[in-house]
Amino acid sequence: MKKLSGRKAFRAGAILPVVLGLIIPALGRMGAQETSTFASALVTLLPKPGEWQPAEQPEQYLPENLFEYIDGAAEAFISYNFQELLVAQYKNESFPAGSLTVEVYDMGSGLQAFGMYGAERTPDSTFIPIGVQGYYEEGSLNFLAGRYYIKLMCYDCGPDAEKTLKSLAADIAGRVPDKTGLPLLLAAFPRTGLVANSEKYILRNFQGLSFLQNGFQADYKLDGREFQCFIVDNADEAKAEALAGQYLANYKKSGSDIKPLKAGSAFKDKYLLNVFTARVGRYLCGVTRIPDGQEETGRAYLALLVRSLKTVSRP
Repeated sequence: MKKLSGRKAFRAGAILPVVLGLIIPALGRMGAQETSTFASALVTLLPKPGEWQPAEQPEQYLPENLFEYIDGAAEAFISYNFQELLVAQYKNESFPAGSLTVEVYDMGSGLQAFGMYGAERTPDSTFIPIGVQGYYEEGSLNFLAGRYYIKLMCYDCGPDAEKTLKSLAADIAGRVPDKTGLPLLLAAFPRTGLVANSEKYILRNFQGLSFLQNGFQADYKLDGREFQCFIVDNADEAKAEALAGQYLANYKKSGSDIKPLKAGSAFKDKYLLNVFTARVGRYLCGVTRIPDGQEETGRAYLALLVRSLKTVSRP
């Protein structure tokens, strides 16, 4: 199979975990390499042979050699604590020139899998109800299922390629034992003006700040205005309080004028524009990218976030 790289690999890759005790030679994509063995508990996720038969033994990739398969995109997956990738190739006698690739990325948790999935989907994707959620693009189907981000690609597979991919994806999703859904915290984002399927989870360096982790953000469009809301999850209230202070101190140090609000604070930043932020229980939340003259929108959405998170924060 031709090696993918760059943006194409980033949007078209996929992982399939393997069964405990099964030994599979791990072959490098850059030509023959030293053979190794591995054990995994999830080989049963792979589609059972039918019209599409295995073309070769599956290949396994771990964090230390993932770059051999998806090149520059490996760093993005590893930033979400990527665990393992299994790649399986299939062939069909009815389509001699065709090829089917199934990839499963074990991301370690449902939240981390959502983070990687959310980084690659776009709001205008064609979404389908497979697993937690999936989307179809010509010749490829990506979906989220539990701790796995799974991708299927079909090249020269005939007029029924979409039907084939959906059938195989549904079969794989049905065998994933972890039925984790979308992160519950996404429900805290206000619904009015929310751009559907724009929500993202950033595990590290949220907003480009090394001390911000576990950040959620969502895009909004309201009467021609575009802005973002965010929520940063912390272990407890004490850590959230310390983080809120550090967040404001960071921008004050950069020259921003911190103004107190009834609930929270406001400041202006070169990149985030007008920012409105508050701490609610163990959460730091806020509204960013509010242009001058639209500050009332920022204050209103901060109030909505605070109200919603007070409900989420209750034991």
